[in-house]
Amino acid sequence: MEESVKLSWNKSRGYFPAGRRRFKDMNKIRIGIVGYGNIGRGVEAAIKQNEDCELAGVFTRRDPASVKISTEGAKVYAYDELASKKDDIDVCIICGGSATDLPKQTPEIAKLFNVIDSFDTHARIPEHFANVDAAAKESGHVGIISVGWDPGLFSLNRLYGNAILPQGKDYTFWGRGVSQGHSDAIRRVEGVLDARQYTVPVESAVEAVRNGENPDLTTRQKHTRECFVVAEEGADLARIESEIKNMPNYFADYDTTVTFITQEELDKNHKGIPHGGFVIRSGETGDGTNKHIIEYRLKLDSNPEFTSSVLVAYARAAKRLADEGACGCKTVFDIAPAYLSPKSGEELRAHLL
Repeated sequence: MEESVKLSWNKSRGYFPAGRRRFKDMNKIRIGIVGYGNIGRGVEAAIKQNEDCELAGVFTRRDPASVKISTEGAKVYAYDELASKKDDIDVCIICGGSATDLPKQTPEIAKLFNVIDSFDTHARIPEHFANVDAAAKESGHVGIISVGWDPGLFSLNRLYGNAILPQGKDYTFWGRGVSQGHSDAIRRVEGVLDARQYTVPVESAVEAVRNGENPDLTTRQKHTRECFVVAEEGADLARIESEIKNMPNYFADYDTTVTFITQEELDKNHKGIPHGGFVIRSGETGDGTNKHIIEYRLKLDSNPEFTSSVLVAYARAAKRLADEGACGCKTVFDIAPAYLSPKSGEELRAHLL
């Protein structure tokens, strides 16, 4: 007697044997890039490293003719042309800034496409989630927000630490590295031409946590922020410095230094975009005599390229969820790890479990 085969339904493949889903046997995931700055270029590079993905187009608010991309055969379109490509894109990765771009663009584009963004203003994530969720549910699309390494991978490790060691404390340290979101926020201050912002952990605080001392640390005690700013000629430097230092959600809660430099100095000494950091959970088990430290670390040569690689992995998850009929907004907490990988369940169990 022949063994019966259970069939599963997928919109792009029809019926296929359950458990044998392999992305390399499926049509490629068509990804649209919205915005072509550091993150947009990083997404393009990441797509090239993922054989199951392809670039469906880049969408920009600039003159498309002025934007040069590196993917042969792919095209650059005006932002206003997005709606006309509704049938040509599986997932849009939105690569704007968190300060003003993503709060508007992600809900707007979720009405047309499955979307991913890297919204990183932690205090406003609930608000952003609600806006994207409403738009995505109304249109039947999937939106995954706040994807990257923090929020993103660091968020997952905080969750794991809390679940495993319920009696304990969380500590997150960032840097030393360039924060793209904070740098972008500075560049939007009137009179600023360019800027780089470094987040710097306070070493004494890091060591106290690693030693299991479980210190109570304020935001100000954990990090400092260093800002290197190129201002317009004749700009009010005192006003710019004050506006930066008092910016809510970005600098107001930190000891912040602002140093004004020339564009030449910025280009020479602050060209790279490194970053990284640590997530540490310090806790205890049993009767409290046994102490444990969970630490997850990232050391990144390129913040945008790493963030972009995470975005592309979650674009794969968005496509899978959409194919299964899911809709609404999700975060990294809602995505099963297997959805991020192009490997089949059989391959994951055989080689990574």
